Amino acid sequence: MALGSTIGVGLFLGSASAIQIAGPSILLGYLLAGIAAFIVLRVLGEMAVHEPVAGSFAAYANNYVGPLAGYMVGRGYWTYWIVVGIAEVTAVGIYMSIWFPETPQWIWALSSILMMGLINLIAVKVFGEFEFWFALIKVVAIVAMIALGGSVILFGFTNDWQPIGLSNLWQHGGFFPNGISGMLLSLQMVLFAYVGIKMIGLSAGEAENPQKTIPMAIDSLVWRILIFYMGAVLVILAIFPWNQVGQQGSPFVVMFERLGLREAAGLINFVVITAALSSCNAGIFSDGRLLYSLSSNGYAPARFAKLSKYGMPHHAVMSTVAICMTGVVLNYFVPDKAFHYMMAAVTFIGLMVWIAILFTQLKFRRSLTQEQVNALAYRTPWWPYSSWFALAFIFLAIVLMGFHEDARIALILGPCLMGVYLAMFYIVGLHRKTKTSCDFQ
Repeated sequence: MALGSTIGVGLFLGSASAIQIAGPSILLGYLLAGIAAFIVLRVLGEMAVHEPVAGSFAAYANNYVGPLAGYMVGRGYWTYWIVVGIAEVTAVGIYMSIWFPETPQWIWALSSILMMGLINLIAVKVFGEFEFWFALIKVVAIVAMIALGGSVILFGFTNDWQPIGLSNLWQHGGFFPNGISGMLLSLQMVLFAYVGIKMIGLSAGEAENPQKTIPMAIDSLVWRILIFYMGAVLVILAIFPWNQVGQQGSPFVVMFERLGLREAAGLINFVVITAALSSCNAGIFSDGRLLYSLSSNGYAPARFAKLSKYGMPHHAVMSTVAICMTGVVLNYFVPDKAFHYMMAAVTFIGLMVWIAILFTQLKFRRSLTQEQVNALAYRTPWWPYSSWFALAFIFLAIVLMGFHEDARIALILGPCLMGVYLAMFYIVGLHRKTKTSCDFQ
């Protein structure tokens, strides 16, 4: 699920804007962001293996920091996936406009939300089956694209068998055409692609053998993502000069069109649509569980803790779908800006959750004796230096968001939304609740 939620519009659509800012040095940005994401994932995995519970980040924040932290993390991550859903269906509208340019973007957004909501209401097995095939389509397509691009680079396929090579990576202004600052300014766009990987933590309470499956999933996920992201972007940057990668539509579709493979371009457009639907599907799944967790802990109305006969938190899922409908309104009024606004909002909220995870793990470690630390089955490498590096990197990315016009709004609205949640915590009287466990088994 984490693989499916991560390989989405951040790669297929958002990469174009990042390339325009950083040029070939975007590859370094993906590497640095990938290292930070790996650290966050290992930190979360350490706690998830030690204490596998449903709604893990909120549970750990609640248990090791306090009820307010658990509430804010749960609300923040719930908001994150709401915004992800809106961003993904916005991307569906952009992709579909290639085939149906006369159809308004908001219609595709509405159709996508309703379809993914219905899938999530049927049963977990159905959701997992859809997510498996969605992820498989993306993975196969990216592997095929890397293989095809590699044949162009090494053997000159579709280029009269004249190998293109890698010279485009340092020509046209060099590897850093816009300087180091260009690479740094692209980090918030790069991180947008990675922030969904922490979904592994949400599934810990539902995994059959979390002590085995969670470490295996984390350790394999990171290098796969690095290969898919860096490999795919490397192919694009090697075949085309970075300043020719447009910001309209997906650079993957454009690449196949320029290679003269129009049929393949149409297939890739289908793939990126399924990629967006996959992330939206995963987002509704996550938000349903998060709202269920918040309700079970007394931080949301009790009806959201009710389960259907299939074991689904159906009220929580329906509420999530209803709130995602705000994305339809956004696509109606500002279709050109909707995706960039949502990308910035997703990144800001996602990074706030990353910070909460890292801080919670610091508190978690301090609650253990040295013998208990030594007995941990799955530990964060190079701790605590790795955690402090990840925190510094995240704060740098947040500061850099202030230099982007489209991202600046997230720095304003994000803290305001947190202030609203904080006020709700005290006004409604949630701070007087004494429940401290978030284990919803």
